[in-house]
Amino acid sequence: MTATRTPEGPQVVSVSQSSKHNFSKDRVDSVLLVEGLGVDGDAHSGTTVQHVFRKRFHPTEPNLRQVHLIHAKLFEELAQDGFEVRPGDLGENITTRGIDLLNLPEGTLLRIGPDAVVQVTGLRNPCRQIDRFQTGLLKAVLPRDNAGKTVRKTGIMGIVLAGGRVNIDDEIRVELPAGPQRRLKCV
Repeated sequence: MTATRTPEGPQVVSVSQSSKHNFSKDRVDSVLLVEGLGVDGDAHSGTTVQHVFRKRFHPTEPNLRQVHLIHAKLFEELAQDGFEVRPGDLGENITTRGIDLLNLPEGTLLRIGPDAVVQVTGLRNPCRQIDRFQTGLLKAVLPRDNAGKTVRKTGIMGIVLAGGRVNIDDEIRVELPAGPQRRLKCV
């Protein structure tokens, strides 16, 4: 499912979840965020790390990847390069519009809909599986800037501070952290 109205401000464009550790997630009408866990019924929900590879080596680490968010603009950019990518295809739970997700500082609060609050923990670092989805996609989402530094475009990760239902077209309110702001690193 995708949004049909023109956004007036930052909003949810699509929501996705999967109970299995698949690369892509199924688009749904809404998801339920559960405080301290993540997306109800999603394979990545839990207090400790749920990522299959990381879980093998660090099973007791806190789960800083409870919710994955991607900006819809990425799909538009990829389409210009000949890729066909839709919401949920890259494994994100929430697709957004109107927020520069990649440049938010660590600790930013995203108030989504009437109740849910997600705290931004870091950038998603895509793995080679992305090239199994579409050949050449990894390079497209990990370009280098003019200084030669890698730019990670595959969204951000967060933890759920307050639960609530998240629907397509829900408003997103951004609350930057007080004090010094830290750039996002991969989590």
